[in-house]
Amino acid sequence: MPARDFYHNAVKAALVKDGWIITADPYIINYENTKLFADLAAERTLAAERNGSKIIVEIKSFLGKSPINDFENALGQYILYRNLIKVTEPQYQLYLAIKQSTYENFFQLKAIKLVVQQNQLLLIVVDVESEVIVQWIN
Repeated sequence: MPARDFYHNAVKAALVKDGWIITADPYIINYENTKLFADLAAERTLAAERNGSKIIVEIKSFLGKSPINDFENALGQYILYRNLIKVTEPQYQLYLAIKQSTYENFFQLKAIKLVVQQNQLLLIVVDVESEVIVQWIN
């Protein structure tokens, strides 16, 4: 099993505070002979919430030496997971969870905004200190 991201517990707590029930930690993506591990799966009892009631969350801490390299890895992982989830569990939506300062300082760069938009990344921005979801970006 892969190691948890540095902010795993803070994101998990923020989701619970926001009314989500954690259903898997980690969530296993199985496709034929491939097994991958996304960080969390969660559900809401109200089906109209957040474009559906089931989400899978991949958490990225962006603590490496290069945020661009961290982003390249996160983007590739996100696209891989999203494509397999679309086939195996289409009722789920995949979100990338990041800390608020990463969103404000890195995800606001024009090149990053363009890539996020073109690849239709769904984001959860979390204040990891107070364990609160600041923004859902669809």
